[in-house]
Amino acid sequence: MNSTRILLFAGGNLGDWAIRYIREGDWLVGVDRGALFLVRNGLSPRLSIGDFDSVTAEEMAEIERHSLDVSACDPVMKDLTDTEMALTWAIGQKPREIVLLGVLGSRFDHTLANVHLLGKSLQAGVSCRIVDERNEIRLVNSHCQLSQDQFTHVSLLPLTMEVTGITLRGFMYPLEDATLRIGDTLGISNILVEQTGTIDVRTGRLLVIKSKD
Repeated sequence: MNSTRILLFAGGNLGDWAIRYIREGDWLVGVDRGALFLVRNGLSPRLSIGDFDSVTAEEMAEIERHSLDVSACDPVMKDLTDTEMALTWAIGQKPREIVLLGVLGSRFDHTLANVHLLGKSLQAGVSCRIVDERNEIRLVNSHCQLSQDQFTHVSLLPLTMEVTGITLRGFMYPLEDATLRIGDTLGISNILVEQTGTIDVRTGRLLVIKSKD
């Protein structure tokens, strides 16, 4: 594990907020049309990856000119989504953290698949979260600490059939050794009332979603 933070920019919802999220030293990865977003904002992706079926030939040439490396594949003869290919590469770099941007959008199938991808990094022991202008999503199977910020609400949703031993500290609605099952809405719209709060889980995988209206 090294101190690098890798930011993956996919082709979903992106904007100026995403550019402001970049810190000095971050590795930038453009995923399909997300690579075009980066280069048109004057940034050079360390890697641009995908089948690039959402860009024109002229746009692809622009991506190639401004990327340090490009990994393109056939849009039909592939088994993984572009985002999964990029995340697999990023996990292999053993970074301190991976942040996925532009992975939430109008295609609900892709959005849901990208949320499930958090399980790959959790299994690999690499910190990973999805961020957009109004949401921050992470997957927890043991302990998580959150701090108060621009996101006003915190929701908990099980990603396995059952999540047990859920204990919350620092929240308006605390839980003690609780169980959530698929379909339960008990964990929706909690609020941090202390500067930091903790979430502990005994078994299962729990989505922790910070959001604002």
